[in-house]
Amino acid sequence: MARVQVDGLTINYDAQGEGEPLLLIPYLSADHACYAFQLPAYVEHFRCIAIDLPGSGESDKPPGPYSTEGYAEQVAGFLDAIEVEQAHVAGVSLGAAVGMHLAARHPGRVRSLSLHSAWDASDLYLKTVVELWRTLASSLPTAADVVIQGIFPLAFTPAMYVSRPELLDTLVDFVRGRPAQPMDAFLAQTDAAIGHDARSVLREIGVPTLITVGAHDLVCSTRFAERLNDEIGGSEMVVFDHLSHAGLHEDPETFNGATLDFLLRQRG
Repeated sequence: MARVQVDGLTINYDAQGEGEPLLLIPYLSADHACYAFQLPAYVEHFRCIAIDLPGSGESDKPPGPYSTEGYAEQVAGFLDAIEVEQAHVAGVSLGAAVGMHLAARHPGRVRSLSLHSAWDASDLYLKTVVELWRTLASSLPTAADVVIQGIFPLAFTPAMYVSRPELLDTLVDFVRGRPAQPMDAFLAQTDAAIGHDARSVLREIGVPTLITVGAHDLVCSTRFAERLNDEIGGSEMVVFDHLSHAGLHEDPETFNGATLDFLLRQRG
């Protein structure tokens, strides 16, 4: 692990591998370790830099609310701090929301963009789901409990719950084994999710972009992926027919194959 200072905040990150930099931005409540199933494949080709966004992991947790635009500025400052001029950027869910603002606001910093389980602007359904998680947070002792009881059922398919309970147990243990996120930081990150709106800047994204979505994803379904694909010039879209919101965990082999194929085509 390593740490740098960005605008008065300590940012924690993990860097592995050699080659062109690949910045990995985590999803809601997660830290850098959420890419554990991807790193063995990615580090063979890239210098992988996985960040703990402020409010999560071992980075500082300033008072909220947070925003995806604010996160994008902090990530740009982070790249300055670690002296990375340009990187391939990948994000899942909240991390994808941050990535699209980063690519639009700081186009010279992003070599390629991978948006997984992403959305352009929060609609009534997505806001209702996140408000449900916020309500659940008021009755549970930890953010990890909210993730396991409230987010997991919408992130994984029923088939995984029924036929692969051992994987579910592994993921539960994984979440409980990570640094505890204070509930106020979790709620501040949900503010960022609810308030996300990148519709006005999507056409400013001018780098090669991959959009992936699970066909069974209720939270960020193809209703968003198709719109992102239409608005971001030259983007390509992959639909995982058998997966939901967290395909990177449910079927890492398929996820890694599709995402690495795109990344390798973008290398200089």
